Formats: sequence, structure tokens, C-alpha cells
Amino acid sequence: MAVVELTKNNFDLAKNSDKPVLLDFYADWCGPCRMVSPLVDEIAEENPQYFVGKINVDSEPELASAFGISSIPMLAVMKDGKIINQSVGAKPKPQILAMLQE
Repeated sequence: MAVVELTKNNFDLAKNSDKPVLLDFYADWCGPCRMVSPLVDEIAEENPQYFVGKINVDSEPELASAFGISSIPMLAVMKDGKIINQSVGAKPKPQILAMLQE
């Protein structure tokens, strides 16, 4: 499944997903975000059992604020509409996948 660009208007897709959700909070100008982004894309393509969404904190400040984002990249895992795991900073792909397994 492809990555879904999430906004405040379609965020219910992630919130109401029956799959584990991986959220990538990023900004276009952020170097570490650009390192993580292709990994998140690969995870989305290789793992249809997950819902993967990206949120641009510059264009979606309300969502960033709702999640208390103070540093990016920030990866969050949601199940049943609740955050169960989160991590700030660039991570290798195995660590990102491990977040979804917990």
C-alpha cells in the first residue's frame, strides 16, 4: 500500500484504521526527515498489513500541535486511534519496523 499524505481533513483515515498505523511527521527542509522518508516509503510498499501516513508539520500545524511535535522527524505508531509508541530522530529501517511489532 502506498503512503497516504495526511491532513487534518483526512486524518480520520489513520485514526479509524483497523491496521497498526505508522505516522511520519516531517518537513521538506529537514535533512534527517529526508533520510527517513524513503525508508517509510519502503515499509509502506512491503507491508500492506500497516497503514502508513506522512504529515508535513509545516502545512499541518494543527496536527503537529495535537501530537505535541517539538522535534522532527518523529515517528509514531497508533493502534485503535491511540499512540502506543513514538520515536524522535532518524532511525534505520529495522528499528522503525520494530516499533510496529511492539
